[in-house]
Amino acid sequence: MALFVSFEGGEGSGKSTQAKALYRRLLEIGIPVVLCHEPGTTPMGRRVRRLLKSPSGIEISPFAELFLIAAARAQLVTELICPNLERGTTVVCDRYADSTAAYQGYGRGIDMKVIQIVNNSAIQGVLPDLVILLDIPVEVGLARKKLAKLDRFEAEEVGFHQRVRSGYLEIARADPQRWLVIDATLPKAEIRSRVWDRVKDLL
Repeated sequence: MALFVSFEGGEGSGKSTQAKALYRRLLEIGIPVVLCHEPGTTPMGRRVRRLLKSPSGIEISPFAELFLIAAARAQLVTELICPNLERGTTVVCDRYADSTAAYQGYGRGIDMKVIQIVNNSAIQGVLPDLVILLDIPVEVGLARKKLAKLDRFEAEEVGFHQRVRSGYLEIARADPQRWLVIDATLPKAEIRSRVWDRVKDLL
């Protein structure tokens, strides 16, 4: 059975590291799997990513940001996610639609009804079987980024990141069967183990 697993979390939560670790583990045991990230992966998605993440001073309104991300997601679903799931290949995605609810909804303040309409249009009914939220205190996550060049999202004020974290936790509480919340301050090996225990059960 092909699984669709997405990783979510705030800045510095380690979700990209854990998504790659799960991808490698699945490959090692012979399960066909692809790894993707948002926005990005497709040629169109990579262009949108550069535009959205670059601290170039270009003004991007919250609604423009929402639609750019949705456009990249729609392309990813059509070009990569759906075809792979249909042929029985597991998909591991670093961010997906729940990022939009957390960042553009809770973080930017766009009405959640609008977020839902845009998200539903972009994902074409394709939802993850499992969403893994790596939850981390905002100050800890941002401290992990302090030596790196900050992108547009990382450079936002602390209040924005607090709203994003609160949003993620609220979304996860509303759907506990599909979400796995893990303390992202745990050792990486412990996080990998908890992720694998849940994925193994689904497999």
